[in-house]
Amino acid sequence: MGVLNYFTASADDKRKEEVRSGAVAPDRSERKRCWEARDNYFACLDKHDIIDSVNGDGKKLADKNCAAENKVFEQDCATAWVAYFKKFRVAEYQKKKTLERLQKEGANNMAADSAAKR
Repeated sequence: MGVLNYFTASADDKRKEEVRSGAVAPDRSERKRCWEARDNYFACLDKHDIIDSVNGDGKKLADKNCAAENKVFEQDCATAWVAYFKKFRVAEYQKKKTLERLQKEGANNMAADSAAKR
């Protein structure tokens, strides 16, 4: 039984590493686990008012206060996904703040149309 567990654990570890490196695409359960880990990490960042966990003081605070959540996030997601989600968080925050500023300045709200009308 111990031999079976050894090989099962090795196969699981190998699969996780392949997903993290991008060698294989994550399946549905792996994506779900990744998103849950991301949400838990971001909840920790929100709790500590950290927007950018990649640069400067935000990184220092995230490393101090959310290291355990970040470790799970990085273990359960592809490396490229982790980088993307962290950058996207900052971009979304900046977008939100820009829209709030424009509304305060009285900018007109216009519907976005991807096909320009001529």
